[in-house]
Amino acid sequence: MTGEIICGQEQKFGWFFRWFLIFDSVLFILVILGLQFWLWRMGRETLPIAIIAILIIPMLILIMLWLARLQTIVCRDGLYVRFFPFHINFKRFAFEDFSEYYAREYSPIFEYGGWGIRYSFRNGRAYNISGNKGLQIVFKNGKKLLVGSQNPQELVEAIDSIVKK
Repeated sequence: MTGEIICGQEQKFGWFFRWFLIFDSVLFILVILGLQFWLWRMGRETLPIAIIAILIIPMLILIMLWLARLQTIVCRDGLYVRFFPFHINFKRFAFEDFSEYYAREYSPIFEYGGWGIRYSFRNGRAYNISGNKGLQIVFKNGKKLLVGSQNPQELVEAIDSIVKK
């Protein structure tokens, strides 16, 4: 990122989603441990490596999703987007490549199949973490990008302040 930050936003998964993840992970772990205990009581060998993997993998996924956040920054040289922890560095989208951009409401489920880093053949790529509002960008090459935002109009105004000078 170079230059002055004009506007910045950060979104995280809501508390309901986070607690749902915790509940599902704990339930999954308890079911697997119960199954392993049942196998042990039946005289069958349990798999210690499998137990460790079954405990560690859901916890790693839970931690990654708990830490997940969508960061959007408007600078003088472009729009920067990062979906942490899946993107370590920001992805830059130069304003010169934009054909059009506007704030809009959308249906995350029907248009993109949910939240996260999504792709739709008809609607292009999407980075969204919650809600149903976002900044729609259409590039000069015809590709589309939707960046989820609780306040997409703020992003449009920040881009306007740079592009329409």
